[in-house]
Amino acid sequence: MNALTDLQAAVAAENTVIAGAVVLLNGIAARLAAAGTDPAALAALTADITANSDALAAAVATVPPAP
Repeated sequence: MNALTDLQAAVAAENTVIAGAVVLLNGIAARLAAAGTDPAALAALTADITANSDALAAAVATVPPAP
């Protein structure tokens, strides 16, 4: 692959990751509203958000620095 093709592939991959993060973040508000004040639902949501945050942080940490 040439440099332009490599860059295009990297941008496409980044756009996919960003779109996934946006879906995740937008879904948090809806899930909080659906959980209401149910302690069990809120605890499950908290655990899920923590796991997703950890996965996102790990993914961001693996991105190599710009040259």
